Amino acid sequence: MILTLAGGVGAARMLAGLMQVVPHDRLSAVVNVGDDLELHGLRICPDLDTITYTLAGAINPETGWGLVDETWQARTMLEQYGGISWFGLGDRDLGTHLYRTQRLREGADLTTVTAEIARAWGLSIRLLPVTEDALRTRVTLAADDPAGPDSPGLSAGTEISFQEYFVQRHHSVPVSAVRFAGAEEARPAAGVLEAIDAATTVVIAPSNPLVSIAPVLAVPGVRDAVIARREETIAVSPIIAGTALKGPADRLLRELGHEPSVVGIARLHRDLAATLVIDEADADSAAAVEAEGMRCVVAPTIMSTPERAAALARVVIGERP
Repeated sequence: MILTLAGGVGAARMLAGLMQVVPHDRLSAVVNVGDDLELHGLRICPDLDTITYTLAGAINPETGWGLVDETWQARTMLEQYGGISWFGLGDRDLGTHLYRTQRLREGADLTTVTAEIARAWGLSIRLLPVTEDALRTRVTLAADDPAGPDSPGLSAGTEISFQEYFVQRHHSVPVSAVRFAGAEEARPAAGVLEAIDAATTVVIAPSNPLVSIAPVLAVPGVRDAVIARREETIAVSPIIAGTALKGPADRLLRELGHEPSVVGIARLHRDLAATLVIDEADADSAAAVEAEGMRCVVAPTIMSTPERAAALARVVIGERP
């Protein structure tokens, strides 16, 4: 069993690569829910949905989120009424959130509903939300942020939700702190700790370490479970030549006092994983990574095509071309 700690686009592509080289029923993922939000009365789970749509071959390839060939009539109506429209929900995507919210209100848990949605897309991979409890990533602004067309002006020191930072403000304002509200009271969802313990390999996906992987590890018991499997855990760096391919990971690392490099990633993951995979562009840093106490593997890590994603997956599970 291959288990992946997952959040967002990088994790979705990593899992898509693994699906090409590992039987699907031998794959599972523990997925970040810190990005989740309630909007229009609906429960929205961006990371779970991005992973599901990607693995089903239905993701919008231009954005890396949402559905391909989406329509936006509901959003257009919201804009006409002056409603909240900065968090774009396509018409078909709305169906996912309507179904999830209905099932949760009927008493089903998020793990069950996630499995139902995955099956509806023809997926046999096991997707596990890290917790059923309320867990929300919150960020504190390090500078004043002026009002925009869809956002009010905010002063430095204001704490906002992750989606207000990431989507509404296009992650353009510097951050001074990140916290995971509800983490101390949260419990791992059913099957999460057992899946980590039973995995032959644990993969830390090339996701943002501070806002995608950290909230997963913040749920009590999860970090300890991963540390206990350190020798079987392999991480893939989301930083290549000092930058993130997508999103604000490099800027967040710098703003929060970490080095935005593969060495910085090694320092964050060295207690969790025995091995770090870095891109060929960072080959000169392999010795520095190993000086941090991790075995370093150099390989192409940009998953720009399915073939490249599969090649990286083979490296991750120990196969060599």
